[in-house]
Amino acid sequence: MNKKILSSLAAAVATAAMAGVSAMNAFAETEAAGAANSQGTGQMSAGAGMGGTLIMMVAMFAILYFVAIRPQKKRDRELKEMQQSLQVGDEIVTGGGIVGIVVSVGEDTVVIETGGAKHKLRIKNWAITENVTAMERMKEAKASGAKKSPALETAAVVDDTSEEKKSKKKKDDEE
Repeated sequence: MNKKILSSLAAAVATAAMAGVSAMNAFAETEAAGAANSQGTGQMSAGAGMGGTLIMMVAMFAILYFVAIRPQKKRDRELKEMQQSLQVGDEIVTGGGIVGIVVSVGEDTVVIETGGAKHKLRIKNWAITENVTAMERMKEAKASGAKKSPALETAAVVDDTSEEKKSKKKKDDEE
């Protein structure tokens, strides 16, 4: 949602800047024509109009850089650092929405364990979009008042389809 707002803002700024440039050019052309008719100095006014256009284009690029390009580069750098700092036991989320716990880290791939049946998947590092480390989970658990689990237990994936829950649900449905 934030990206949509930023891109809309950048588009609005670019549109406003282009409208300003067009208005300045139209005004400069009118002034240049009037000055040429009265004094014959049309070339100086046209040069001033081009300078204003250049200044507006530079200003528009600077705004676009600080609103869209720079924050995106920062997010890309942070994502790459996160992908390179994966450790065994970290809970990750892939771009496709797969949630798992890192079992082993390779050069350009990661093996994760997902689901209650502990299925193992090998995925590429670039596919990982989110990493919740064991320390962050422990801090969240302490903040919420939970006193029980060590780091790896808090990283465990909860399987809603376990046999005990199925049998309990089946008994509840029969009653």
